[in-house]
Amino acid sequence: MGKKGKRDKKGKGAEKTLAKMEKKVSRRAKKEEEDLEALIAEFQSLDAKKTQVIESSCPPPSPRLNCSLCAHPERDELILFGGEYFNGQKTFLYNDLYIYHIRKNSWAKVDIPNPPPRRCAHQAAVVPTAGGQLWIFGGEFASPNGEQFYHYKDLWVLHLATKTWEQIKAPGGPSGRSGHRMVACKRQLIIFGGFHESARDFIYYNDVYTFNLDSFTWSKLAPAGMGPAPRSGCQMTPTPEGNIIIYGGYSKQRIKKDVDKGTLHTDMFLLKAEGAGKEEDRWSWTRLSPSGVKPTPRSGFSVAAAPNNRCLLFGGVHDEEEEESLEGDFFNDIYFYDIGKNRWFPAQLKGPKSERRKRRRGRQTEAEAAAGEELQLPPPQGPLEIVKEVVAEDGTIMTIKQVIPGAAEDRDRSGSEQEEEEEEEEEEEGGALGQAVEPCPRSSAMVAVKHGVLYVYGGMFEVGDRQVTLSDLHSIDLHRMDQWKVLLEMDPKTQEWLEESESDEEEDDDVEGAEGGEEEEESSEEESEDEEGEQQQHPAVQPGEAQPQYVARTEQYWLRLARSHMGPEAKDKKVLKVAHAMAKTFYEDPS
Repeated sequence: MGKKGKRDKKGKGAEKTLAKMEKKVSRRAKKEEEDLEALIAEFQSLDAKKTQVIESSCPPPSPRLNCSLCAHPERDELILFGGEYFNGQKTFLYNDLYIYHIRKNSWAKVDIPNPPPRRCAHQAAVVPTAGGQLWIFGGEFASPNGEQFYHYKDLWVLHLATKTWEQIKAPGGPSGRSGHRMVACKRQLIIFGGFHESARDFIYYNDVYTFNLDSFTWSKLAPAGMGPAPRSGCQMTPTPEGNIIIYGGYSKQRIKKDVDKGTLHTDMFLLKAEGAGKEEDRWSWTRLSPSGVKPTPRSGFSVAAAPNNRCLLFGGVHDEEEEESLEGDFFNDIYFYDIGKNRWFPAQLKGPKSERRKRRRGRQTEAEAAAGEELQLPPPQGPLEIVKEVVAEDGTIMTIKQVIPGAAEDRDRSGSEQEEEEEEEEEEEGGALGQAVEPCPRSSAMVAVKHGVLYVYGGMFEVGDRQVTLSDLHSIDLHRMDQWKVLLEMDPKTQEWLEESESDEEEDDDVEGAEGGEEEEESSEEESEDEEGEQQQHPAVQPGEAQPQYVARTEQYWLRLARSHMGPEAKDKKVLKVAHAMAKTFYEDPS
């Protein structure tokens, strides 16, 4: 009894701490969000001028990240909404709606009156009700400089048959957030996790909410058992029985002032509906220990439901932190999770049928000539790393690293079914056949599955300080797994990146500052003084000076200070964000 009591107290203490942190973040974010509400209202006033539905053929959408891509529940169409684009200096937010016609391989833009405000990192789910509905919850709006964030907590539905947007106002829903996950499961929407961020603070969630699609009411679940730690960007998959599977995700913790540490989660949980009928609100968490070959640790992966009671994971990035630098390994591999068998396995291309027949005949001949020859196979090979170099128009060399799982990894799978073993051997031998047209390694790709075909749109990869936002479109038949098809190409070399010229000037001037070199004489002087005594050298706050004026006046100083802490390899955007955070922190507490 004593131990149980201690655990209960510990759990309640953690809940109180989380509640206090949420209030703290909420207070500090409120000021920022008030500033952004005016900008959001301005965009909404422009949207209000739309009075009729206009659908027109158009070129493919411009490059963007963190939009949503869903398969129409009744038509051969994919629906893309929202997203963001960063060109090195400015962040652009969208709320436009695009339809991809699968059979025609063509795009159409649909202008519908009174759409949701511009956003990214929201979640969308489709249900077949009344000719199809697209439900959207949450997400974020960022200021053009990417420094301030507004997190939405609104719920919208797009009636696909009538092409009308409707905002659903129901009390008791989740707090504002982005990076959460949402799925439709048995006449309800289920939302898990996410995060809320301001300029100085952040908080990650592990709460679960349901929205009843019949009564239009929110409920916050209180599942029994130990659930996942707070996180965002995880895999969330419904099962045929109405349960929910959670895998992976990302979170970060504040180690010390202005220093955060990220965590890649690799654990897996089952959220199970305990009762039936009227007792469906009774849920419990159970930790899963899947067999097979699990995905390597990563964030920014994409997930979708797959045929044969499976779900899939595509791509992502593993960031390697070395002192002050951060380098990411991007992936373009696919992993399947068999829900019924609780088993992971990597997918590899089998190649065209003619090639598979030749390999099968060859194996049969070899087996007849020497039984048991498989025992003399060479030692298992590790993952294969392929490095590609692309030269941009401005002379920048972009190195794309691609990691292909080793053939031996498949041998960890269960060998109880002969058919699966043959498929695995085919995948091992034919895995390299589709490399010429497969998507390049990337994170944050948008994926959707229709008629057993996986569609992968866009995503991003980084090279040094440069971010390449993709807008290509690939597909692969998940039943055949023979080869990727390129539906829309994109040349990364044509991507604009406005900060490259600035960084070139800085290198010429031998200045470490993130922007410009006007104060280079003061730079070396102040940097040496910082080493002697940081606290005494910060620019003083002038009497009656407001925070925005102080930040603007002293920006160059804080940029140099942030750069000196983070090193020359740190991204300019991240340095700017840290510099502003340091300035605001000092303004509030100059002691």
